[in-house]
This record gives sequence, structure tokens and C-alpha cells, in this order.
Amino acid sequence: QVQLVESGGGLVPAGGSLRLSCAASGRTFSNYATGWFRQAPGKEREFVASISWSGRTRFYADSVKGRFTISRDNAENTVYLQMNSLKPEDTAVYYCATRRSGSNSYSPSEYDYWGQGTQVTVSS
Repeated sequence: QVQLVESGGGLVPAGGSLRLSCAASGRTFSNYATGWFRQAPGKEREFVASISWSGRTRFYADSVKGRFTISRDNAENTVYLQMNSLKPEDTAVYYCATRRSGSNSYSPSEYDYWGQGTQVTVSS
């Protein structure tokens, strides 16, 4: 069993930056790929970024490429999402999720454990 807790959300002006953290419990977390997803009001949950268990492979949604960076520290059981050049359309609840596989996936249905989410609001 893995439990995930996100932190680092908040209110930021357009063009600003935030770093989200996803802290995990469970010794097997370092073997699992982990992703970030987001959900805006009235919209479906969408993929943002994912990172393989080793950190060597990273996937990004086209909408965040060049602005967001996903990373992980397996010694600390934590995955990060550095978000730069934020836009109002990035406003959403951001969720961390991990899957019982070392490889990445874009699909929310392939993730087994989810955090409660952290709100990110970007003002124009």
C-alpha cells in the first residue's frame, strides 16, 4: 500500500512559479512510476507529467512542455513538479499518482494510488 500527500499549491500571478511535492509512504514507491494530473472545474482529469522509477524517462503534456519539470528523490520518497511561467489556464487541482510499474503512462486509469490533491490558482 502507498499513501501520497501533495503540497506546495497556492495562488500565484501569471508568469510566476510554484513547486509541488508529492511525499509517499511505502518502501516500494521507489520502484514505481509516478505522475501528476490536474483537474479544472467542469473538466476531466488530464495528464500533466510522469517519471519512471529511475527518473531516466519523463513524459510531459504538450501544454506544459518547456515550462514544467518533473523530478524525483527516491531516497526521500518524494516526487516534485516545478512549474514555471504559469498561465491562468494552469489553474486546477493537481494530483499525484503512482502505479505498480516502473514505466510511465499517460492514462489515469493505469495509476493505482492517488493523493488528495493540491489547489493551484494562477491569476491573470
